[in-house]
Amino acid sequence: MITLIIVLLILITLSVILVVFITTFNQFQDYTIRINEAEESIDSTLRKRFDLLNKSIGIIKANCKEDKVLEEIVQLKSKKLTNFELDRKLYDSINEFNTFKEKYPNLQESEAYLKIELGLFESESEIVSLRKYYNDIITDYNKMVKSVPSNLIALLMHCKTKSYFDGNHIDKEDNSFTL
Repeated sequence: MITLIIVLLILITLSVILVVFITTFNQFQDYTIRINEAEESIDSTLRKRFDLLNKSIGIIKANCKEDKVLEEIVQLKSKKLTNFELDRKLYDSINEFNTFKEKYPNLQESEAYLKIELGLFESESEIVSLRKYYNDIITDYNKMVKSVPSNLIALLMHCKTKSYFDGNHIDKEDNSFTL
């Protein structure tokens, strides 16, 4: 009778461990899917920003008679960058884009320039909300990677903490972007 109780206790313990493992494994899978979806959305928005800035080069050159316009954008085509790096470079190019608006008020008369400016403004609000969503998911994911007992399953699955999309900690293994 005692051996039957011991066997039942062992089976119950193993069942509980299995349920905890499966549940935690599925949570990691859910976070991985959500992180990938967020990265794809960020990637899409960054592409849109890049395309808008790329289109603006000809418009600015035509209206301002400048030879060197957004040279960083032209150079980005041949580089493989993380979304973190691309976001920073595009932000720098958007600042340069805005300096042309200040230097050459006649750009405000160009309908094409105004459409690009509006598109950049809309993409800024998109990227802000996507960055917040991504960072919220990463916070929850990182908590699971570091908390007991999910950290044991993270160790088995080779899950590591991920960087936030704030530009402070860039991880070269994160989502890369090529044009």
